[in-house]
Amino acid sequence: MYTVRNFGRFALVAAMLLLAACSTTPAAEPEATLAPAQTSQAEPTQSPVASTSPETQPQESAEPSATTEPTAPAEPGEGQPPTALEAAATVMKALKNSDMESLAAWVHPDKGVRFSPYAYVDPKKDLVFTRDKLEGVMKDNTKYEWREFAGSGELIKLTFAEYFKQFVYDADFAGDAEIALNKGLGQGTTVNNINEVYPKETHDFVEYHIDGIDPSVEGMDWRSLRLVFEKMGEDRALVGIVHDQWTP
Repeated sequence: MYTVRNFGRFALVAAMLLLAACSTTPAAEPEATLAPAQTSQAEPTQSPVASTSPETQPQESAEPSATTEPTAPAEPGEGQPPTALEAAATVMKALKNSDMESLAAWVHPDKGVRFSPYAYVDPKKDLVFTRDKLEGVMKDNTKYEWREFAGSGELIKLTFAEYFKQFVYDADFAGDAEIALNKGLGQGTTVNNINEVYPKETHDFVEYHIDGIDPSVEGMDWRSLRLVFEKMGEDRALVGIVHDQWTP
C-alpha cells in the first residue's frame, strides 16, 4: 500500500513537472522567433533615414549648375569680327572721349596709325604712332612737325594734344556727321589720294562728314574725318586717321 501510494505521488509530481516543462517551452519559442523579427524591422526603419542623405546631396549638386547656367550665355558672340562701320563707331567713341588707351587697342600692332592733317596722305611726312606711344601721348609736351598748313605753307608744330584738337576731333563727328563707307563726302582743293595709299582690296575707310558748323560762312567750315582700316583676315586694324576740311 505504501509503495503504491508513493508511486502514485511520484507519478503525480512527474506529471506536474512535465506540464511545467511543456508550458515553459512554448513561451521560450516565441521569444526566440521575435528577436530576429524585431531586428529585421529595425533595419527597414533605419534605411529610409539613411536614404534621405543621398536625396539631399543631389539637391546640393543641382544648385551650382543652376548658378553657372546664367553666366554661360555671356561668352558666345564675342568671336564675331566687327564690320568696318562697327569698328569705326567704336574708334570714333574713343576719339570723342580722348580715350587713347581704347584707341590704341584698335591700332595695327606692327604698322601703327598714320595721322594726315589734310586729304592728301603723305607716307613720307605724315607721323605714325604705335600703340605704346599713343597710350600716354596726350600728356606729351613734345612739339611734333605735322607737315605744313594749307594756304600759308607754315610748318605745323604742335603737341599731340594740340594737333588732336585741331586736326582730329575738331567737330562733333560722333553726333552730327553724315557717315559713308568707302566713299568720299567732303571735297576741297586738296587732292584725295586715300585709295592710292590704302588700296581698296586690302583696306576700308569710313568717312564722317559735317557740311558746316557756322551758317554765316556758307559751308566754308565743313569737316571730314576718315578712319582707315586694314583687313587682317576677318579682323580689322586702324592704320590711318585722315582729316579734311575746306582749304583756300
